[in-house]
Amino acid sequence: MLVKRFTREELVSLAHGQPEVLVELFLDLQERLALNSTNSSKPPATDGLAKPAPKSLREKTGRRPGGQPGHPGHTLLPVKNPDTVQEHRLGRCPCGRCAGVALHDQPVLDYERRQVFDLPPLRLAVTEHCAEIKQCPCSGLMVRAAFPAAVSAPVQYGSHFRGLTLYLFNQQFLPFNRLRQTCLDLFGQPLSLGTLTQTNEQAYQTLAPVESVIVRGLLQAPVVNVDESGLRVAGCLHWLHFASTAQLTFYGVHGSRGTAAMDALGVLPHCHHWLVHDHWKPYYKYDALHALCNQHLLRELKFLAEECREVWARELSQFLLNWKNDPRCQAGLAEETFTGAHTRYKAIPREGRRAHPRRQIGQGRTRQGKAANLLDRLEDYDLCVLAFLVDPNVPFTNNQGEQDIRMMKVKQKISGCFRTLRGAQIFARIRGYLPTSRKQGRNLWEACCLLVIGRPFIPNVPTAGP
Repeated sequence: MLVKRFTREELVSLAHGQPEVLVELFLDLQERLALNSTNSSKPPATDGLAKPAPKSLREKTGRRPGGQPGHPGHTLLPVKNPDTVQEHRLGRCPCGRCAGVALHDQPVLDYERRQVFDLPPLRLAVTEHCAEIKQCPCSGLMVRAAFPAAVSAPVQYGSHFRGLTLYLFNQQFLPFNRLRQTCLDLFGQPLSLGTLTQTNEQAYQTLAPVESVIVRGLLQAPVVNVDESGLRVAGCLHWLHFASTAQLTFYGVHGSRGTAAMDALGVLPHCHHWLVHDHWKPYYKYDALHALCNQHLLRELKFLAEECREVWARELSQFLLNWKNDPRCQAGLAEETFTGAHTRYKAIPREGRRAHPRRQIGQGRTRQGKAANLLDRLEDYDLCVLAFLVDPNVPFTNNQGEQDIRMMKVKQKISGCFRTLRGAQIFARIRGYLPTSRKQGRNLWEACCLLVIGRPFIPNVPTAGP
């Protein structure tokens, strides 16, 4: 909400004639100054250099930091068949008890082995394809042998190199100039913008059926995480919409943020199971079961508990965290247990209503404080808040969605914006393919190499329910 800018004379007039307005204005500004990334939806970048001390909402487990007992760990292990073996011969005895007697004639009793894992010298291997040309003895015409389908130009890059550029640009977010310099430093070969553009364009076309499979899988999934975020395209504000599960990721770019964009992208209108989101109102227009991200609620409750001294907010926060960690949620609650939890949940906001009554019908759009607005949401969407108790498949938070959208924001921070809408759409489709491949256990460089030769990885999707 924007705050009206008052002149000094107006403030003095308010102080004399309407001091209660000045008090409300002061309290509002005080609340705004107290907002940060730990107690609201503000991103950490807005905290500036004076970042608040970390206060995690997670409870301490009492375990020491580092790997826990039973954790398999990851370390470098020797291989049975190394590529190269170097023998280090023992010419004279180093035991120190002799005068360095010669050991050339002594038999080798055993070896102590050590292995070094390293890269070979990096260079592009050039393969020349020679197609025979002969003359037909009957017609006299000159004929030529066929080249492989992938060899289509007199000089070109192979699938492994193009797959690497696709991987570095779309997964590691190297801007073109840095990618060009990387190729020059590693391989002695500069990369042209035309080559990279062509590789991405071909990948976009090839991934059309893969994207259809991803969308079909999302429509069949019991729970889908959704969110949207602003994206700068050609100097204008566009919106990045996404939907994801633990196995699938879809991104779409559109000029609109609302239902027009979500209808055009074709995912949410056909989702009829659980949608996990952050309570953005247009999501409720779709015929689905709705679950709210409780991490967002915990941050709002934290602000009210710490800055506004709201006791009910602290109680509700503890209530949600207790049920989050309750092992009974993993198997699903019995009806009687859920009814008891639901009754206790509804009792806590009622405590807050004593100080923050609901806006009465006929009062219009009168201004409410943060506490009253949150209480409205908690009471009107109680089953959306407690969806993780209704169905054990529903997560407590929208963290899956937050993780999937975070890397797209990293891309925007590195590159600033997309120059064209086409470029943004190409990047979004390729990015949907890459995290989906990662989630399903694929090596991303191999997935990129398969993509450039027209044989992309086809993700596994859940089967449709009864």
